Amino acid sequence: MKTAGDSDQVMRYADMFAAMGAEPRLRIMQLLLTAHPQGLVVGDIQDELGIPASTLSHHLDKLKNEELVKVRREGTFLWYTANTEALQELLDFLYAECCTRNKAVKPGDLVLIVQASKGSKERKNK
Repeated sequence: MKTAGDSDQVMRYADMFAAMGAEPRLRIMQLLLTAHPQGLVVGDIQDELGIPASTLSHHLDKLKNEELVKVRREGTFLWYTANTEALQELLDFLYAECCTRNKAVKPGDLVLIVQASKGSKERKNK
């Protein structure tokens, strides 16, 4: 049975997906992931994506409010990084009950499949 807590969690994830649902914000997330874990300063994001400063500020605020990006200040610079923990949480939410209705995959087995896949990719890259 679904509880009020489940409902709150689903609403939170829906808000996070909605924040990434705008094309510029999705591009920002992709760019920040390429620069992970160091991140990028606002000027570099602006130069790379060609988004005007005021518009970029709005998009970054939306992503920050949904905890999809983290911000740190170093001197006069603001460094933005993708919040990979929040993104992993979103993926876990999506895959939590994957294939459980038709019992094609047992709950939890998908995690093992993904981990095995990552391990094989890492070995190929060595």
